[in-house]
Amino acid sequence: MVEGDIPAGLSLCRTAGWNQTKEDWELFLHLSPEACCVAVDDDGEVRGTVTTVRYDDHFSWVGMVLVDPALRRQGIGIQLLRESLQILSEEETVKLDATPAGRHIYVQLDFVDEYALSRMEINRISGEELGTSGARPVRTEDIPRLLEFDRKVFGADRAAVIDSIRSRASKLAFVTEDSKGISGYCFGRYGHSFTHIGPVIASSFASARSVCSAALMNSGDRPVVIDALPRNPEWMSWLTSLGFTEQRPLIRMYRGTNEWPGIPDKQFAILGPEFG
Repeated sequence: MVEGDIPAGLSLCRTAGWNQTKEDWELFLHLSPEACCVAVDDDGEVRGTVTTVRYDDHFSWVGMVLVDPALRRQGIGIQLLRESLQILSEEETVKLDATPAGRHIYVQLDFVDEYALSRMEINRISGEELGTSGARPVRTEDIPRLLEFDRKVFGADRAAVIDSIRSRASKLAFVTEDSKGISGYCFGRYGHSFTHIGPVIASSFASARSVCSAALMNSGDRPVVIDALPRNPEWMSWLTSLGFTEQRPLIRMYRGTNEWPGIPDKQFAILGPEFG
């Protein structure tokens, strides 16, 4: 994939109802300039895409598996996946987030389940329901400590991704602190169809709720989605109380040793299926 393919990638996103923007595709190519692929027909028209992102030498990520609806069920998607795995053949661990419908394909490629995710959505959030929040906006001086926390919880360094997300939506970036330092933070993105809040990383539900509330207050009148880890009952109950409903379940999967699983109990929401 090259920069000239971005319009085709965006067209596939719109056809599929996906939320990614031009800036997202540019980030994929910035992170992996020679490791994102397109499938083309005999006329050179892009008919499918797949992206890969390497996170240190800990694990890599596969995302944006998109195929032209008119050409689905012809093996293009699995061909793109095999190509991505060939690119990542020297990586110890490869991860992705699958839908239940697509899970059987990944199982064929030796992926196994790690844990469940739930895409939660709401058409409009009411500030009155959120109440007050003790979170404050993320400042530049917070970043080194925040990234140290993030490496432990996510399992690898993703400074370049977080830097890009923050620069594009600083009004959705919030942090909380306690006597030990940073206790929680979140970021977000303004996508094509909805605002996406995540990741939400915190030492406790209280901190997760605080940073997420602050971001939601700044989400405007657009629909909002949160790709939540349903490990904490209080967290899921709170989202439901705000009016969030499950759009669809997702499954975190991996291939290889998974020596760097991070700390899932402190991940209240992921950045998104395309990034992890």
